[in-house]
Amino acid sequence: MKWPKGWGTSTSIMGVINLTPDSFSDGGVCLNPEKALQKATFYLENGASVLDLGAQSTRPGAKEITPEEELKRLIPALKVIRSIHKDSIISVDTFCSVVAEKALEEGADWINDVSGGRRDPNLLRSVAQVRCPYVLTHSRGDSQSMNDFASYDDVVVDVLNELFQLTEKALKSGITVEQIIWDPGLGFAKNTEHNLIILQHLEMFVSEGFPVLIGPSRKRFIGEVLNQSDPLKRNFGTAAVVCRCFQSGISMVRVHDVASIRDTIEMAGKIWPKMFN
Repeated sequence: MKWPKGWGTSTSIMGVINLTPDSFSDGGVCLNPEKALQKATFYLENGASVLDLGAQSTRPGAKEITPEEELKRLIPALKVIRSIHKDSIISVDTFCSVVAEKALEEGADWINDVSGGRRDPNLLRSVAQVRCPYVLTHSRGDSQSMNDFASYDDVVVDVLNELFQLTEKALKSGITVEQIIWDPGLGFAKNTEHNLIILQHLEMFVSEGFPVLIGPSRKRFIGEVLNQSDPLKRNFGTAAVVCRCFQSGISMVRVHDVASIRDTIEMAGKIWPKMFN
């Protein structure tokens, strides 16, 4: 299994590369494989440890595409990035086993599944066979229905319990504990208050022993807090969340604005120098 250099000694950065026309923040920017390569190169030169390629938009309200269309978008970009950046860690953001299997064959190193195995149980078996790192995310419903499921008795306790249930299914499918990275799923079947409560209690997720990934980048809850409708103007809000992530021992953040988040983490390391010791 491939892990970022210094994994566990600081908060690593996963750079988002959306190969979609309809992602909420930068849809259409990287539809051309050469554009995706340019972004990948920039990310790697500016502090990203993992590149996360997604060809299926999972934002609330997004229309799902077929696995065939997802592969048509994904594979050319994956191939060209792998051909140039032979040793980089490439993650593929998908909940479809057919896509995951083909991506792993073409050189992907991680699978980032926003459904935590709910949408396609065959994906769990595929990941188990390859023994690659697996980002297991809490979510409910799908892109069309997730907002209907944003109801919790206690959002932290409920999300933790559901992460454990998803983890148990993953383990029964043959995935090992060592492969699993938890993601509480900010924005997936959660409103602004839910997201803020999770961020206030990140230590409860970290304390369970799994590496934890947080994906706050430019999300709607930041826009609602800041009264900022333009996702591209939410980078300072994202940086504030990343400071909280570092302070609580989060293993990785998934972001768009890699260079400024690298600086944010470096500064946070001076404020909390013993956080990862």
